Amino acid sequence: MTRMTWTFSPERVDTPDATALRRDYYGDVAGRYWQRPATEAEIDEGLANDGVELLAPPTGQFLVARFEGKPAGCGGVLMLDGERAELTRVFLRHGFRGAGGAGALLRRLEEEARDLGARRMVLNTRLDLVEARTLYARHGYAEIPAYCTGPYMDIWYGKEL
Repeated sequence: MTRMTWTFSPERVDTPDATALRRDYYGDVAGRYWQRPATEAEIDEGLANDGVELLAPPTGQFLVARFEGKPAGCGGVLMLDGERAELTRVFLRHGFRGAGGAGALLRRLEEEARDLGARRMVLNTRLDLVEARTLYARHGYAEIPAYCTGPYMDIWYGKEL
């Protein structure tokens, strides 16, 4: 019996795989919010000046998840201060969900945050992103008071690392 494998590697946000995954992520979350597919122009606009360049040491890290070598997902951590990192842009393409990658990606992102000096991970998400909220709760994240504000933030979570 062959075991399917996941790999997670730090990658610049502008590589072809990272760019395609970031576009898929934005298209997915924006489309769910608008309840219609996001256009290419809307995706371009949403990704413009989104601060993703901070997802590189020493301020953060961006990972590309691959399943059997195929780009399947991504995620980032952003240092907010000397002890807190924010989990951001966690995404698995729909065709790769259910294969254990989300939990493994989350654990690896937590390791990256610890390597950057974080002692606590925080995140914000929307109430309609039920799968994400379920993943975070399953991995020990608990609801916390809001630590930031924005138009697409409904609920905040935190976890000691």
